Amino acid sequence: MVQIATPPKIETSLPLIGAHTSTQGGLHNALLDGAAIGATTIQLFTSNQRQWGSTKLQQAQLDKWHHTLEVTAIKQVMSHASYLINLGSNKADLLAKSREAFLEEIERCLALKISYLNFHPGAATGDSTLACLDRIVQSLSTIERLFQPETTLRLLIETTAGQGSTVGHSFEALAYIIDRVKTVVRIGVCIDTCHIFAAGYDIRTVDGWANTLAKFESIVSLNHLYALHVNDSMAPLGSRKDRHANLGNGEIGMDSFKAMMCHPKLQTIPKYLETPNGARMWTKEIELLRSYSSPKKSVLAHLL
Repeated sequence: MVQIATPPKIETSLPLIGAHTSTQGGLHNALLDGAAIGATTIQLFTSNQRQWGSTKLQQAQLDKWHHTLEVTAIKQVMSHASYLINLGSNKADLLAKSREAFLEEIERCLALKISYLNFHPGAATGDSTLACLDRIVQSLSTIERLFQPETTLRLLIETTAGQGSTVGHSFEALAYIIDRVKTVVRIGVCIDTCHIFAAGYDIRTVDGWANTLAKFESIVSLNHLYALHVNDSMAPLGSRKDRHANLGNGEIGMDSFKAMMCHPKLQTIPKYLETPNGARMWTKEIELLRSYSSPKKSVLAHLL
């Protein structure tokens, strides 16, 4: 039996709220750090996000991970793929490395029995947006063999802020990819609140959320929305700049996150903080978000 310190007890009936926690000292420590901040779900990197290549997970690592997952009762864990990966690259060498790294990431997620793999769709880097989107579709089609009927892992395209030549900042781009791969791999979307705000979707109010989700429903379908990255934005609406801020300390504002937590179509979706200042702030922000989801705070729901 793997021996680990006894983590804080997690109430499994609580909403799925967590943060991107550290794997320093071992992958299982991300789960322990999550339990320590009151998280019921976590996001992590399964390998160094800024380096190509990774070492194969050893059985001892897997045993410790699965034991810790069981004792913490953390649910619907999400991995964040490497920042280096560009599945839409127009450079042959980078595209090949990206596809290989992505395949290895999927294999790690399957071994760890992770629920979601979040990834940035890619960047055109001088080519057309359409050509970039087509290469992303081709890249995802190459991994069909890993998705058997019993596979529970789901790939989630992260909405982007639209910096530079990155794609995925419009709902139309997400729909383009999903419509072409949904019969090949298990696919979905992770909305990043900071990113969609920077991309021009105004979610600062109850009405703003209602309008944004109505657009998402009509273009992509809310059936494809599986997770939220919860971040305020240092940059203004439509800035196309990816600058995260702590909740209530940015241009989006706390009213947005109150509305988000009360929205009936968002309440059961797992939410992952990527805000600055680490565990000290995450403990407070998790508690704050959880307070907004209580029945007493749901007075906004009838407006949504």
